Amino acid sequence: MAEGHSGKGANHAEISDNVVDERTVVELAYRPQPADTLVGLRVRERIKRTGLLLRGVLLVLLAGLWLVSPVVRGSVDAVSTVLVLLVLLLVWGYPRLQAAHVQRLVGWQGEYRATVSPAGITCRTDHGTLIQKWSVFQGYRETAGHFVLLSRDPNIMCLDVLPKRGAHEAADLERLRAILHQHTPRV
Repeated sequence: MAEGHSGKGANHAEISDNVVDERTVVELAYRPQPADTLVGLRVRERIKRTGLLLRGVLLVLLAGLWLVSPVVRGSVDAVSTVLVLLVLLLVWGYPRLQAAHVQRLVGWQGEYRATVSPAGITCRTDHGTLIQKWSVFQGYRETAGHFVLLSRDPNIMCLDVLPKRGAHEAADLERLRAILHQHTPRV
């Protein structure tokens, strides 16, 4: 009889180890949009700053060349004006092109169900599951509509963008903010 009792206790202990406190878990459900990716790319750009610097240098050089052309030739060259406008369009549009490309990669998977817990972030779709521990991230940044988590690699090649619209209620956002603050620094 003692053996039967101890068996029940051991089984009960296993069950209680698998129970997670609901206050330490936040679930989000959302469909990724290009605007989400664009926010993540802008945050990454602000953190890295090299992209901003390179774009700034390119624009200054291009504007300088375009302004020197009328001085040397005496008139504005139509071809150089069109090229300057084309490069300006590409510099402005490149992040949007990236966001559209990422949307083609992830959009077909449908709804994302992200679970944020003390163990990390688990993201499920109908086609797969991605589990990331907190050690993957160097930090996070909060924007008006998103939480953007940045990977540790030097080029910040991996971003996790958690849209606030995916939260079920306002209290979830406060809990999510607390979990992020506890496990990764704000950058």
